[in-house]
Amino acid sequence: MSDTPKPKSAGGRSKRPSGLSAARLLAVQALYQRVVSDQTAPDVLREFLQHRVEESIEGLKHTSVNRDLLTELVEGVAREENALDDMLAAVLDEDWTIERLEILLHVLLRAATFELSERLEVPARVVISEYVDLANAFYDGREIAFVNGLLDRLAHVLRAEEFGGAADFSNLR
Repeated sequence: MSDTPKPKSAGGRSKRPSGLSAARLLAVQALYQRVVSDQTAPDVLREFLQHRVEESIEGLKHTSVNRDLLTELVEGVAREENALDDMLAAVLDEDWTIERLEILLHVLLRAATFELSERLEVPARVVISEYVDLANAFYDGREIAFVNGLLDRLAHVLRAEEFGGAADFSNLR
């Protein structure tokens, strides 16, 4: 429980995160905890819903966490993780493998991939922006650009019509 990654300070940001953004942050933390503690998705989700949604993040109480999205992300990523990893592997550069990804980065990318592939009502650019913001909450520098580039590449494959093209899976390895 104490190993769950906490976002770095928001600096001068005073904007309260939306209920959807807060749900995404908690989902990434829950997915991380699930991996490092080998808990089941229902167990970690129960803990987060009962205890974590009321905690302060970045010094703000965010009781407006969208519990439905938190649940959908944790359960969906756990259920589809092999397929999500296949999608991620397909857009990683050839010298990168899924196994090379640090755990927090990996679960963040899984959650984003789940949203890009399953939550089609959310525009791809919104999904990318949300997860780049999350990456920025935990990392400095290259990881943020890595998340942005990888999700943009994946979105152009999974949601090509949003970018003015037809879905084309031929460029996946």
